[in-house]
Amino acid sequence: MDKTQLRRHLLETRKSITLSEWEQKSSRICSHLLNSPQLKQAKTVLGYFSFRSEPDINPLFANTKYQWGLPRCVGKSLIWHRYQQNDTLTTGAYGILEPNSCASVMQAEEVDLILIPCVACDFQGYRLGYGGGYYDRLLSSPEWEKKYTIGIVFDFAYMTELPFEPWDKPLQAVCTENGLFCEKSI
Repeated sequence: MDKTQLRRHLLETRKSITLSEWEQKSSRICSHLLNSPQLKQAKTVLGYFSFRSEPDINPLFANTKYQWGLPRCVGKSLIWHRYQQNDTLTTGAYGILEPNSCASVMQAEEVDLILIPCVACDFQGYRLGYGGGYYDRLLSSPEWEKKYTIGIVFDFAYMTELPFEPWDKPLQAVCTENGLFCEKSI
């Protein structure tokens, strides 16, 4: 199965999860993240707003121990903005909630951890996204390539192996409702 077919199949599977099951699995993912040494040691964490039935990590944003950053799509890049729960949000070009463009921008040197939404991840840390290349470009840039990354997926999308390209960057860990799995250390 090629990336396009696999993406379509996994998105359909994810969309078929009941609301109750989605909430339960998302809650378990949040619990695993809160108990992870990676999050406990972090001060500044980049997250995301759930889109198209992605695991919901929004409850984490209530934890004021962390400085949170959320992405805004600008052209072909992600710009990260500081976020506090209840900040004003806008709907971006892809229908994803984003911080307001006037929210303060975060720089790479401030960031300790990046929580990355994925359509799927494999046991080597490679991810399948939506195909836009936003995270691939981010993780390939020198200022971001050494940041600790955790892919967030439901367990059915945590696979033995995914097709990948030479420019794909593996993540350091993957978190599902069944636990946190570390792929490699940096």
